[in-house]
Amino acid sequence: MNEELISVKNVSKVYRLYDRPIDRLLESISIRKKSYHKDFFALQNISFSVNKGEAVGIIGTNGSGKSTMLKIITGVLSPTNGSVETRGTVCALLELGAGFNQDYTGIENIYMNGTMMGISKEEMDKKLPDILDFADIGDFVHQPVKSYSSGMFVRLAFALYISIDPEILIVDEALSVGDVFFQAKCYHRMDELKKKGTTILMVTHDLGSVMKYCDRVILFNKGEKVGEGLPGQMVDQYKKILAGKNPVAEKFVDEQDFLGDGKIENTEKSREELHGSDSEAHKKQATGTSTESDVGQTSCTGEQVDTKQQVDRLKADFSAKDSEKPERLMKDEMSINPSAQLYGNGKAEIIDFGIFDKDGKLSNILIKGERFTIRERIHFYDEIAAPIFTFTIKDKRGMDLSGTNTLFEGENIPAVKAGDEYICSFSQKMNLQGGEYLLSISCTGFEGGEHTVYDRKYDITSITVLSNKNTVGIYDMESEVALERHEA
Repeated sequence: MNEELISVKNVSKVYRLYDRPIDRLLESISIRKKSYHKDFFALQNISFSVNKGEAVGIIGTNGSGKSTMLKIITGVLSPTNGSVETRGTVCALLELGAGFNQDYTGIENIYMNGTMMGISKEEMDKKLPDILDFADIGDFVHQPVKSYSSGMFVRLAFALYISIDPEILIVDEALSVGDVFFQAKCYHRMDELKKKGTTILMVTHDLGSVMKYCDRVILFNKGEKVGEGLPGQMVDQYKKILAGKNPVAEKFVDEQDFLGDGKIENTEKSREELHGSDSEAHKKQATGTSTESDVGQTSCTGEQVDTKQQVDRLKADFSAKDSEKPERLMKDEMSINPSAQLYGNGKAEIIDFGIFDKDGKLSNILIKGERFTIRERIHFYDEIAAPIFTFTIKDKRGMDLSGTNTLFEGENIPAVKAGDEYICSFSQKMNLQGGEYLLSISCTGFEGGEHTVYDRKYDITSITVLSNKNTVGIYDMESEVALERHEA
């Protein structure tokens, strides 16, 4: 049988919350033992074990109890109920540099913390060159750490803690600090420890690291353990939690629940049924200028454009009709950006949208190399000669990385009238590197030769790309390598 190095049995952590500071005093002196507090369960009856040589990840949303659990395992906190046992040397990377004395030099802090971890001076003398080489902070190691930059401080702390070759390594988001070069060194060191058979327990929001390093994953939500299993399975359940779903009771929302697989669909009738002979007349009435970049685009004449009051009335009528019959919306399953910028002249509205993975399941999390679909549902409150549907994916700095629209793709959409709806689906392969991105969607067009925005949802939702292999740059060219060896 595998040897258990970490054993967690029925652990709960309860905090008492008081509405006022004086309530704590009143409760302590109450003769009748009156309660003035509310119990907050940071952890509820958690049990799991970690075997020797395993790499186990704990994932979950903010406030789910992940860091609290690590602090209990390392002895920083005591559980309210339950028990925790660890066997072997433990190195905990919880708050890097928490045990450093700001007035001591880097060298002095290394030896002081080594003593606190039970390492003799002779052993630290042997480890010192490797620590200094990993930290790479030069002569600053002889200066008080209060003079260090945050990056130098983190480098020295990580180099120290990682140098002792522990039997159990516990990491809480420690690999997300420092610059990209330092993070690369940290991950390389993690690889080395894993190959040596070090038992690793890590908490992280970097799901790519979870997929790469972990043999098993434990999923927390609101202080409860809701799942345990292979990384892929737990990431799938984590997707449901991010979408606000109960991972035990709910299944993924399927793409087929939101109108078929077509590229662009009119949700009312076919164009001929919807407009009949009036459709051709409407097209002939549409006028406007065009340039080489917007060939085939037209705009409505002033006579055809309803007033703002008429558009507002149509929106109110649509909202009233829509509220009578609540429907299932794709966007309700997505992670929405509360700070998204929404603007446009209101002649059209993207009333629903969603991101579907290769299995047709709604999710903000996608796997690099797999196909996915961005689906938009647009409702029109006015006549528009030639609407254009778009999407753009950007990085966190706001740089456009990829995107397209129906005009670029050769889908020239005919004129629409008030009350029409379209479902537009963009399907493609995810070739961006693993990371976090932002999605913007819009409905635009040309009126009088001018580009017009009817509805734009800027940075409306996020896309998390998981990858087991990142290459150089922002996207993967999917290179194939061929080697020929010619011996001397």
